[in-house]
Amino acid sequence: MAAVQVAGCLPGRPPPDPPPEQNNGFRCLSARLCALRPDGSSSARTEIHLLFDQLISENYSEGGGVAPEVGGEPSWEEPGSACWDRPHPSGTLAGNSLLPNPAFPPPLRLTLFQDVNTLLVHACRLVPLNQNHLVSKVSQLIHHLLNRLQVIVDEQNLDFLLAYTISAIQQCSSWTHVEILQALAALVYGNGSKCQKYLPDLLGKSGLLMKLSDLAQSDPEVRRAAVHCMANLCLSVPGQSYLAEPYQNICFQAFLTVLQSPKSSDMDDITFCMLLQNALKGIQSLLNGGKMKLTQTDELGALLAVLKKSMFHGLPGLNLEMPIVLYPTPLPQYDGRPPIQPQPSESSASRPTVNKKKKSKVKSKKIHQGEEEEEESSGEREVALAPGLGRAQLQERTTQCSSSPGVRSLPADGSGAAGKDRISSAFSSSGWKRVSSSESDYSDAEGGMQSKMRSYQAKVRQGALACFLSTIKSIEKKVLYGYWSAFVPDTPELGSPQSVSLMTLTLKDPSPKTRACALQVLSAILEGSKQFLSVAEDTSDHRRAFTPFSVMIASSIRELHRCLLLALVAESSSQTLTQIIKCLANLVSNSPYNRLKLSLLTKVWNQIKPYIRHKDVNVRCPLTHLYLKSSYFYSSPVLLDSAIAIQQLLTSALLIGGRKPPRDSFWKKHHLAPQRGLQSPAGSFGFAFPLSCCPGRIPVQVLAHLARGYFSMAQVYLMELGELICKCMGEADPSIQLHGAKLLEELGTGLIQQYKPDSTIAPDKRVPVTLVVTFWTLMLNGPLPRALQNSEHPSLQASACDALSSILPEAFSNLPSDRQILCITVLLGLNDSKNHLVKASTSRALGVYVLFPCLRQDVIFVADTANAILMSLQDKSLNVRAKAAWSLGNLTDTLIVNMETADPSFQEEFSGLLLLKMLQSAIEASKDKDKVKSNAVRALGNLLHFLQPSHIEKPRFAEIIEESIQALISTVLIEAAMKVRWNACYAMGNVFKNPALLLGTAPWTSQAYNALTSVVTSCKNFKVRIRSAAALSVPGKREHYGSVGQYAQIWNALVTALQKSEDTTDFLEFKYCTSLRTQICQALIHLLSLASTSDLPCIKETLDQNGDMVQSYILQYLKSGVERDNAGAPHSPQERDQMVRTALEHISSVQALAGNTAKRAIMGFLEDILTIYFDSSGSEVALTGLTS
Repeated sequence: MAAVQVAGCLPGRPPPDPPPEQNNGFRCLSARLCALRPDGSSSARTEIHLLFDQLISENYSEGGGVAPEVGGEPSWEEPGSACWDRPHPSGTLAGNSLLPNPAFPPPLRLTLFQDVNTLLVHACRLVPLNQNHLVSKVSQLIHHLLNRLQVIVDEQNLDFLLAYTISAIQQCSSWTHVEILQALAALVYGNGSKCQKYLPDLLGKSGLLMKLSDLAQSDPEVRRAAVHCMANLCLSVPGQSYLAEPYQNICFQAFLTVLQSPKSSDMDDITFCMLLQNALKGIQSLLNGGKMKLTQTDELGALLAVLKKSMFHGLPGLNLEMPIVLYPTPLPQYDGRPPIQPQPSESSASRPTVNKKKKSKVKSKKIHQGEEEEEESSGEREVALAPGLGRAQLQERTTQCSSSPGVRSLPADGSGAAGKDRISSAFSSSGWKRVSSSESDYSDAEGGMQSKMRSYQAKVRQGALACFLSTIKSIEKKVLYGYWSAFVPDTPELGSPQSVSLMTLTLKDPSPKTRACALQVLSAILEGSKQFLSVAEDTSDHRRAFTPFSVMIASSIRELHRCLLLALVAESSSQTLTQIIKCLANLVSNSPYNRLKLSLLTKVWNQIKPYIRHKDVNVRCPLTHLYLKSSYFYSSPVLLDSAIAIQQLLTSALLIGGRKPPRDSFWKKHHLAPQRGLQSPAGSFGFAFPLSCCPGRIPVQVLAHLARGYFSMAQVYLMELGELICKCMGEADPSIQLHGAKLLEELGTGLIQQYKPDSTIAPDKRVPVTLVVTFWTLMLNGPLPRALQNSEHPSLQASACDALSSILPEAFSNLPSDRQILCITVLLGLNDSKNHLVKASTSRALGVYVLFPCLRQDVIFVADTANAILMSLQDKSLNVRAKAAWSLGNLTDTLIVNMETADPSFQEEFSGLLLLKMLQSAIEASKDKDKVKSNAVRALGNLLHFLQPSHIEKPRFAEIIEESIQALISTVLIEAAMKVRWNACYAMGNVFKNPALLLGTAPWTSQAYNALTSVVTSCKNFKVRIRSAAALSVPGKREHYGSVGQYAQIWNALVTALQKSEDTTDFLEFKYCTSLRTQICQALIHLLSLASTSDLPCIKETLDQNGDMVQSYILQYLKSGVERDNAGAPHSPQERDQMVRTALEHISSVQALAGNTAKRAIMGFLEDILTIYFDSSGSEVALTGLTS
């Protein structure tokens, strides 16, 4: 025997300071074991047995805490909870990144890792594979030390230990396989990328894990341990390579087979639950870390089928049968639930009600004290029902559904005797209740086993939900919504059973953690579902032989609202209550309430109001997000049930914001009788919330949305809202100041909308200008100027600039002069800011101010604004340049407005040098990104239109004019954003309006017309074609169209464009076909009214070929009611037929050569059009005198 005992610590290695007490024991035992040498004697084996037992029994938890096992059964925490954000006790994060045990300081940790690695390798070398008992012990040691001490095995030692454990499985007796597999699971945990060379031995066709996890495996514990190994092998660590795709598919199919298979007769319930947990964890690891993609419909459908089955594993009163594969369909899936007759036990039948009442009182007292009631071990759920809500209302969800025959289905869980016991009580019973020993039919041991079994079943359901959440994140939403009806409830038909869905778990699962998991999954499904749910339509009764898809989705939305609100009042766990509110927030933000006939949003508000003063801040905070999201819908068109909801929103927002509720006169004025619960809302909400508390910012945001969508209601409370804004902007918290500025901007925008020329609001319904002046005086005399100068918070400065730009122009002119000067001075000063957010907002605000009637004729202000904008156009930030280009376009619009006034003083005083700079900057901006380019070309067109003969005559302008026009021509032709090309065509039309530019004789004339004719015939976007046709109809004289050849090219291009006006592959362009034909017909008639004698042959030739087509479209143009667009197309029928009559008069007046038949043919063409038009309209208009 060569056993050598070493006392104390290893020589030459000083103990850590201070060394943990248990670490000394480990080091001594480790030194003793490492001193041993391989020896086959019985005494050596006894010594090794003893040391192994001592190492395994050593207490590693003192002082440092014992973490759950690395290779143990998976712990199912809800994704998104705090547990998923902190390091996993086993040394992993939610993302599976391994971390050392923080219980040990770094120097000691490194030494400990080295010692454990050395110990395990030496222990394996001491144990030959023919010693089954020692192999079992060393496997237990590997499993124990790696779990307890959270040790990371280095690659070299891992290679040795993997080879040893794989050989042990191959050579040792089968009774040792469970311990060896546990050791292997601990070794491969997070080390899948380091096990590549062993994967064929483990996961190949004849691999060890594949054999041991097969259905034919007789030992259920071995099978469970093998699946556990596979799950740990699939766990990936960020930064390391993933499991190869072929092995991912092998593991996925193995896990899927486990989940699809029924419980064998020789497997107990708890082992079966652990097996299912491991398979679910393995699939989750493949989807999360392995980035496995489910691209095949059958593959995804099979996974969703087993996940849905596992979600309800062991749920009392439910025996769910599922098809092998779920297929995407908008129709309800097969959902068979055989009816289960409740079998009340003798004890439950004779249980006195007094004890129930007493226990309920104790429970409610605990909840009142703020204790978190989450009895996971017992699966207990006791629901504190709101007044008026009885258990009977929850029982309506418990209707049982019988199985549909002829469908191959997955076997239901609980097929054995124990399973029958689990599901013997239906949903209508009181669920799993904790009972005293005197009331229970079970002994203490039996009761503990039942409690343990229910806990494991709950973990299976949680694991299935966590896996489903990973599945949702790994597939596209459009694929997921094909399975909507399988997981989201639908309103059942009269007499039909309620389908099993995620809401079944939310309402019926006894475990609060499982209910929270189900709600998180439902939230993930609802997140981003706005487009899918937008098809819902339920505003009218549908009496059809089939149910439209839109009605089905609307029904599902209604049922979601009903179930979530029912869960809200029935829930007692604060953690689950938080998830219900978050789920409601997602549902509210994605539901199309304007297409639904029930007052769903009002019901939500009625239910959540009491929770505003909930004692748990974790409930109040998500409630504020729901509060805000629901207000988004009040910035859209009026809803059927919006009146009362708006009343509630505005009242609640002002109350929480610290303001008095609206007067009764406010509601009566808008035909809103105050509701009983809202006449004294202070009793419900109180004034306890300071503005700086968690919900303090939310009311101001809600009011901003209300002001955007329902300004006509908010305007009555304008001054009170102004006081609230001043209070917000006077707060120390910059975020509250920011939301106050946002509310101010929305109110200012609403006032501007009322006074727009096209506003439909009657003058007597608008806010008087005098009141608007008072409002803005209050703002400018309050904290707004301080916010504008708060350079420490650029976001606040930018929002304050946006608010300042929303002043009503009519009110600005009536402000005191010092306030006007303040606004202008602050904006011009902030334009020098180095912060791009502030500079962008300032540039935009200056672009708004330059359009004010009281400022646009101020040459000095316009010049100062121009210089500021030109400086911003040179900024590095694209956003700043885009805002500056928009403002430059507005400034040039002001130049055109001033040019059209009778007073020429502005044009004379405006600096020619500044015009030159503006042209140069606009040319450079036209080469920028599309966001800048679109407004740069607009500015170029206006500037070229504004140029006076005195400017054009100067030599320094000649080159810049040519360069500007070339920039416009190139922008018309390039493949840029359609908005850019539209603006370029619009700008070209503005250029044609300036007669001083010598259109028709200038060298660039043909290039400009060629660009426009190319666009009108070939551009894919019809709106750009419309604008180019409008530009071609701008020149007012024949000489502006250039030579006969140039005129003929334009005429032929317009005829071709008319012929191709319906040729498009984009369905969205069809709605612009009529407008395009209208504009082309107008351009053709305009060209005819300017045609010269030399142009007639070309016109006749075209009419000979396409006369019938052109005539039919012109007749449509004359007969149809055409809406006026930006091109100024005639609106009335009289104006349209007058254009044709004018063209006919002009052609008849043209002096044609003798024998020239073109004139007669064209006149006949126009006369036929008018004759047909007048005949069809019943008008009698003499055409005599129009012909020669």
